Amino acid sequence: MQANKQAAPVVGVLALQGDFADHQAALAACGLRTRQIRTASQLRGIDALVLPGGESTTMLKLLEVEGLWGPLGEALQRPIPILATCAGLILLAQHVENPSHDRKGQAKGSQESYGLLPLSVARNGYGRQFHSGTFELVSETLPKGTTGTFIRAPRITAVHGPCEVIAKRGNDPVLVRTGHVLAACFHPELTIGHPVTAMFAAMVTASARDSDDVAAEAQ
Repeated sequence: MQANKQAAPVVGVLALQGDFADHQAALAACGLRTRQIRTASQLRGIDALVLPGGESTTMLKLLEVEGLWGPLGEALQRPIPILATCAGLILLAQHVENPSHDRKGQAKGSQESYGLLPLSVARNGYGRQFHSGTFELVSETLPKGTTGTFIRAPRITAVHGPCEVIAKRGNDPVLVRTGHVLAACFHPELTIGHPVTAMFAAMVTASARDSDDVAAEAQ
């Protein structure tokens, strides 16, 4: 039992498409273990979950092909820390503007999502690859000078419910938190030691410690 308590929490990283390997490297630098998630069985026993950047419509199709749409949705309902970046944020937003297709490849008026974040987002809201870059973030929480790398990034166009805005790019929210979900329009995983990755790692460690305390009290 003691060995289990001392083991680092396991963070599941959705690995169907996108920059999941960068998330794994960034989390490993924080002392966390990771597991690539490609099947429903790999969701069992994880202590936290990351939905990485990539291409949201491609992710939707792969979730359908791999039979992961439902199991991932169930995992997202668990009270475990969740980090969603770029395309991952799109998958969690309540409303997606500029949609193209759903996970079955059908054209839709609004893109499917899990709806955990009370937000509206515009896909590629800051422009295409030409407009991508690294920009300083405005935040009272993050260290002064913290930057975010935006690559064909989604833009949060509206906040519909309780949601803490942690950082902005200009006047736009780009890092938000609601409950156990932390979501960024940019890519903190591209910089080892980025404050946002550290913030998520602290959430994971605190959650695992609380779970250990509950388990100890139940014995």
